[in-house]
Amino acid sequence: MMKSLVMLLIWAAPIAALSQGVFSNSASATLQQVIQDYPSRFKNISGELLSNNPQSTDYVSKVKVEGSENAIVTRYSPVDGKEAYGWKCLLLTSEDFSVVSSKYQQLHTQIKNSIIKIEGQKPFILNGNYESPTTEKRFVTSDFYLLPSFGEMKNLKVELTMEYYVTEWKVALLVYENDAFDEDYQVNTF
Repeated sequence: MMKSLVMLLIWAAPIAALSQGVFSNSASATLQQVIQDYPSRFKNISGELLSNNPQSTDYVSKVKVEGSENAIVTRYSPVDGKEAYGWKCLLLTSEDFSVVSSKYQQLHTQIKNSIIKIEGQKPFILNGNYESPTTEKRFVTSDFYLLPSFGEMKNLKVELTMEYYVTEWKVALLVYENDAFDEDYQVNTF
């Protein structure tokens, strides 16, 4: 009996891992790459220049979640002279609230408690709360923070957002330095 149970678990584990889908593995793997590049201010994942404005410069991100629509790295140049950086990946756009809210919930589940490893540091765990989307709310965000938080990584914030734009819902994943942004400098939207 015990041998049969062990054999069943050995066969079921790979099938369960595959059933999570490429998207979930890609989201965690992408977050690993993005967060790992945060200490160098996303220099290694910044590609071609997209736009250059007085307060921000956008670059194509060399790293994006598989199946996503696009990803950008933004360098913000606020009035006080302190530069800040952010990464944003547009994961899904749809007019169908149920499709988008389901993907938002799935992504939250997949991201929460992800283990992030940065060379020379102990592993971090992404932890955060879930904000439930409703058709009445035009914007919801689930925030994640690295635990334990220390050094320059303690200000790093990961957000999973769901927002309604004119006729469609959008789900995006953002990584940025939390205290570098105030109400005057919002992370760019797509």
